[in-house]
Amino acid sequence: MQLILFILIYPIIWVLSRLPMRILYLKSDISFFIIYYIIGYRKKVVLNNLKLVFKDKAEKELLIIRKKFFKHLMDLMMESIKAFSISEKEILKRYTYKNPELVNKYAKEGKSIALVGAHQANWEWSTSLPKVLDINVYGAYTKLNNAYFEKCVRDSREKFGVFGYKTSEMVRAMQQRVSNKEQGAYILLSDQSPQFHKAYYWRNFFNTKVPVHTGAEMLAKKFDLVVINYVTKKIKRGYYETEFQLITAEPKEVEDYKITDAYTKLTEKNISNQPEFYLWSHNRFKHKDRFSEWRKLQKTKQKTKH
Repeated sequence: MQLILFILIYPIIWVLSRLPMRILYLKSDISFFIIYYIIGYRKKVVLNNLKLVFKDKAEKELLIIRKKFFKHLMDLMMESIKAFSISEKEILKRYTYKNPELVNKYAKEGKSIALVGAHQANWEWSTSLPKVLDINVYGAYTKLNNAYFEKCVRDSREKFGVFGYKTSEMVRAMQQRVSNKEQGAYILLSDQSPQFHKAYYWRNFFNTKVPVHTGAEMLAKKFDLVVINYVTKKIKRGYYETEFQLITAEPKEVEDYKITDAYTKLTEKNISNQPEFYLWSHNRFKHKDRFSEWRKLQKTKQKTKH
């Protein structure tokens, strides 16, 4: 069945990916009309998220942001399809890097790096990072149920030099490279909601208390990784610019959770600058009313340990 699905669907993706961007954006416009006006995909989730984050904005303004978000989401879908066939020349024209010298400075010093980021603008085209960084780049990916599609997606994401690992294998692979004294830059998107029972730390995200991912900080401290945030801005349709922002070069000297706090503050600022290009369809605040429940769970775990 996996092979049959692949044979039926992949040729369509292959053909679409080879269309000019102007045709893909026409298809994006059509998809937006269907998704937004007919299906109404996650419109309520997006609006609720925006109301939580931008309490000072009128609903009319939030509805404009929501509409722009869905237009961008359909663009992102087409750009992700284009990634299967986009050339090095075209991606470097459309997806530029403002200050790669910041990362390269630490690479030349022999440091390994945690590249933390959020689902902002276009994160799929960041597979071009190896073309501007003087260090091997590694990224984690979620295993797909269909083995044939997984291979195609992995090949697409690795074609510019990123080395991909399944999320479950990433830490073990990092440990092995550190043991072998091999440098690496690790892409760690850290803005989505962790599983409730796996949360270690809660803090305000846009004035709403939620669990936050701490994995990037824990790995940075464990493996002594320079922590650099990367944020992508949408310049115009089909064109992006990524900027690197240093969080810390000495993670082991930073108090616990302060790296996570700094990353979260940067993410809030970057989202506020271009709110329509953040992934609002993710239910980021789904655990916001469960902090007391989480604290009780932690106390139970502590008692069990003793």
